Amino acid sequence: MNAIASPSASTGSASLTEIVAGAIARLSPDALPEAVCDTLDRLLLDYAGLCAAARGTDYVAALLSAAGEGNCTLIGHGRTADAYSAALLNGTAAHGEDFDDTFEGGPIHSSAVVLSAVLAACEAEGRTGADARLGAAVGIELMCRLSLVAPKAIHKAGFHPTAVIGALGAAAGVSAALGLPDSKIVQALGIAGSMASGIIEYLSDGSSTKRLHAGWAAQSGLRAAMLARGGFTGPRLVLEGEHGFFHAFAPSVTPGFTPLTDALGSRWLTEAVAFKPYACGTMTQPYVDCAIELASRGIAAEDIESIECEVGEGTVHRLWEPLAQKQVPPTPYFAKFSSPFCIAVGFVAGAAGLSQFTDASVRDPAVLALARKVRYVVDPANPYPKRFTGHVRALLRSGETVEVRRADMRGGAHDPLPTAEIRDKFERNLAYGGIAPEATSRWAEACAQLFEATAPVSLKAFATAA
Repeated sequence: MNAIASPSASTGSASLTEIVAGAIARLSPDALPEAVCDTLDRLLLDYAGLCAAARGTDYVAALLSAAGEGNCTLIGHGRTADAYSAALLNGTAAHGEDFDDTFEGGPIHSSAVVLSAVLAACEAEGRTGADARLGAAVGIELMCRLSLVAPKAIHKAGFHPTAVIGALGAAAGVSAALGLPDSKIVQALGIAGSMASGIIEYLSDGSSTKRLHAGWAAQSGLRAAMLARGGFTGPRLVLEGEHGFFHAFAPSVTPGFTPLTDALGSRWLTEAVAFKPYACGTMTQPYVDCAIELASRGIAAEDIESIECEVGEGTVHRLWEPLAQKQVPPTPYFAKFSSPFCIAVGFVAGAAGLSQFTDASVRDPAVLALARKVRYVVDPANPYPKRFTGHVRALLRSGETVEVRRADMRGGAHDPLPTAEIRDKFERNLAYGGIAPEATSRWAEACAQLFEATAPVSLKAFATAA
């Protein structure tokens, strides 16, 4: 790795965390742009629906069994818990089906982390909806910006960017929501650097640890902020230091910190957060759309000899290899990170929602037969991770070749999902999680009002055993 320059260590100039903390401390809820507030409203709606969808899963049940006692809401459940348990459970539920928002350039999943931490903190501490909105904006923005500092390198090192960056984002968001001064925010970020964790070995067998990463980051960031408020300290050079965050989690590159600090507080990347239309890995999304379009042209699966996809090199080790295993995924969760399976199920089912990733679907002969025909070739010019593109080239048994491309991810900044489609996704997720139909409007209204509330935040509208 190239050495990281740390002028602040030798010159006495401000460290990166001091620059970031200063920008955060100067923000106020009424200074947030309208477009950011609108994005946060849509993210909250999406987030609540995802928590509901996962409420009956085995991994959420495991977290329920370990939750402590307290007064914070566990979304979709009939009991409450301490703030740390609420952040952990809600964050895990929101990210658990890999249906949550992402960010082109990262990729990073921010709302599952930041909303879980900020809402738990605000509910526990009696902060208002405006405080929660500021905290959410700060945490999400910081996660997006940090994801641009060393693109692809965190994954390359074997870590999950959402997990490790998320601890910092959650710490910043909670600090902002609680109104901590910049000196305490510096400490919170320094502490969070030692709490960051999350490896990607789940890719080998489809085990559940990735589901945990957003929740773990949420409770870690929450704890870091609380410790900082109480007087605990952390290194001010946590980001750029010789033994700092990027040295540990992105050792293959020299980080570029301009995206972190450039126009921080005045230009908002949060507005470009992408909403997923499909319940699977981020970079598979445009490929699923290509597969659905291919099927819409009247082509039958049995007419296809093979499918070749042009892909970005940085996606291969997570979504394409080992190819033989990706073509026959052992578990539904493993299938979410298998491009061959996602392409095949999109073609056959015309969808890739929660119902397409079940024990039955990963054994569906028609889907598996097509998945075995899917291959890839690395495109050196692919713009990943700056843009998420899609491509399928089908060779038919007739000898004809049919090709479909997507220049952007549907749901991203260049092709955003309409609010009506996000609302429809929310309603389908509530139904999937067994929430009574008559409760849907109550949940939606609670989402619409939460950030506007002048009273202390309460998530009780989302607490239900129904």
